[in-house]
Amino acid sequence: MQANHSTPTPLSADVRRVMRRPVRWTVIEIAFWVLAVLSWFFLPEQHLILTEIAGIAIFALSIDLILGYAGIVSLGQAALYGAGAYASGLFSIYVTGEPISGLLVGAVAGAVIAFATSFLLLRGGDLTRLMVTLGVAAVLFEIANQTAWLTGGADGLQGITIDPLFGHFEFDFYGHTGYAYSLAVLFVLFVLSRLIVSSPFGISLKAIRDNPLRASAVGIPVAARQVAIYTVAGAYAGIAGALFTQTQQFISLDVLSFQKSADGLMVLVIGGTGYLYGGIVGAVVYEMVQDGIANLTPQYWQFWVGILLVVFVLVGRDRPRELISRLTARAGQMRKSSSETVISKRQET
Repeated sequence: MQANHSTPTPLSADVRRVMRRPVRWTVIEIAFWVLAVLSWFFLPEQHLILTEIAGIAIFALSIDLILGYAGIVSLGQAALYGAGAYASGLFSIYVTGEPISGLLVGAVAGAVIAFATSFLLLRGGDLTRLMVTLGVAAVLFEIANQTAWLTGGADGLQGITIDPLFGHFEFDFYGHTGYAYSLAVLFVLFVLSRLIVSSPFGISLKAIRDNPLRASAVGIPVAARQVAIYTVAGAYAGIAGALFTQTQQFISLDVLSFQKSADGLMVLVIGGTGYLYGGIVGAVVYEMVQDGIANLTPQYWQFWVGILLVVFVLVGRDRPRELISRLTARAGQMRKSSSETVISKRQET
């Protein structure tokens, strides 16, 4: 029998070229992270709220990996967040308070819960997934509430002590060490996310998000890829929960509540899905608006925050992403024009 050699189509060639394309940092991105580092030096009084922003940004990033890139909807991401928080807290009490190892324990706890429950997500559509994730979070919430001898129950887990970072930097009440630590973790996880979504694995996730049946028809293992990215997102959520435990040194049942999942989704809705920076931008906007209104009207701040969020979502939900995309495209055009100018001058000489 004669082998059937088919020539690659232009589309497959384009896909392979995208897969080989290196991940480049734009000027806007570099400036963003430079400003984030500078905020540690010039905004020392805001380190507590900046620590909260970094933590919720990681949590929103975990949701974006499954929702924005794989099309998996979830209302129970707090289950993974809370698992990481309690695992890290118990590890610090009964084993060691070393922060890096506690962070890894939180990541493993979130990943294990995500992997164990991911097979339930493969049964049914979006509505089924919403109910399953919500049910998993409710079950973990009740387990934590009933096992008060271990988790502290409604009184919260107390007695958490975190050792100094690298043996020298103590976690103070002003959040100086906590913010630097959280920002570094956020940056590392963001870089890993960029590598994931720009890899062939990430491109296959986008194909699954757009059309699962077509992705399966071309040979992409849809179920295995969904389980894998949900497990990775669980590790991210567990790290976010562990960061909360280490910076607050206290855990309550709120880390497993529906409100925590809703906060992560709201942050992602504000910033936008499917481009990684959505969780970070949304976290900054959400926390700053919440803090500013709480200072203006301590009694009715939730009412005004709700009104502003509804207006923002209905009127300008896509504006942050459009603005960032426009600035990034303009920076790319400027870089391209400058490189063309340099090449033309070299040719003239």
